[in-house]
Amino acid sequence: MDVLQLDVSGRPQDWISAREAAVLYASDSVAWTLGDPVLTLRGGIQRASGLQSRIQVHAIIAVRGAVPSRAWRTQPALTNAKLFVRDRHVCAYCGSQFAPELLTREHIRPTSRGGQDSWMNCITACRACNGRKGNRLPEETNMSLLYLPYVPNLHEDMILRGRRILADQMEFLLASVPRHSRLHG
Repeated sequence: MDVLQLDVSGRPQDWISAREAAVLYASDSVAWTLGDPVLTLRGGIQRASGLQSRIQVHAIIAVRGAVPSRAWRTQPALTNAKLFVRDRHVCAYCGSQFAPELLTREHIRPTSRGGQDSWMNCITACRACNGRKGNRLPEETNMSLLYLPYVPNLHEDMILRGRRILADQMEFLLASVPRHSRLHG
């Protein structure tokens, strides 16, 4: 189980393991939590009290302290895995859904023609459509896009990372995902 780590203002920072979360609890670095505990970690017996130590881990924790600079990125890193999830594994040209190994990162404006490797210039395409388009613009091949690219926000990026997301975590993240996002519905 992964824990969603936030900064004290509620901005998602990272997915961390329950063990990493336990270290934050033990060092009194957890400012606040959301939801009920989802896991109880048990430690040794305390000599003074005779009680076993326990840390109850919540699915969402906010951590005190400085915010790492990577948290303030304006755009999440672009990877094929996240791109394919953003586009629901659907080819932007033919509209068919494919397994990830049958998909490619398609540059609307080819990089050889000045196109950027960016969220706004990349869509998901099947191998056949990508090959058909080749090094041309969509209008040069009479191929049109069935959907438009967009840049995911920080909350969407946490979803796109492909983790097993618990209901409380998904509810928290989706609350800040724009309505136009393909992650809704």
